[in-house]
Amino acid sequence: MDLSALIALGVFIALNFLAASSGAFFRPGDWYEQLAKPGWTPPNWAFPVVWSVLFLMNAVSGWLVWQAAGTGAGLSLGVYAASLVVNASWSAVFFGLRRMDMGLGVVVLLWVSILAIAFLFWPYSPVAAALQLPYLLWVTIATALNFTVLRMNPAEARSA
Repeated sequence: MDLSALIALGVFIALNFLAASSGAFFRPGDWYEQLAKPGWTPPNWAFPVVWSVLFLMNAVSGWLVWQAAGTGAGLSLGVYAASLVVNASWSAVFFGLRRMDMGLGVVVLLWVSILAIAFLFWPYSPVAAALQLPYLLWVTIATALNFTVLRMNPAEARSA
């Protein structure tokens, strides 16, 4: 691997972890802790671990497409970049604004964008497309959790 490929990989990793950093600014805190949650809610320690792995996989996925097609994959990489913004916005909406309803809309948009990315990446790199699948699975769980927490806390949802 040449230096320019390593630099490009570093840029993809940095962009993904920049998106991930929104979670550090908008933390769950006491508000989220007091909400009723389903018994299948993952433990708190699992979220940063899983998200770190997924963002790294997502970075490699984008980089593989960049390596395969460069600017020829402009639409695919544009959707990819937009999905990073959508992902980063979820913490601000759900935890920052305490808007579980709007958070659900954001996470559904994220789910759709990840599915689109998998399809868009496939012609350039089947491996890059496959790297989106664990991300899609986790966001499916996150969507179900957001929906369930919203339903279990109707008074809290209305007071935000």
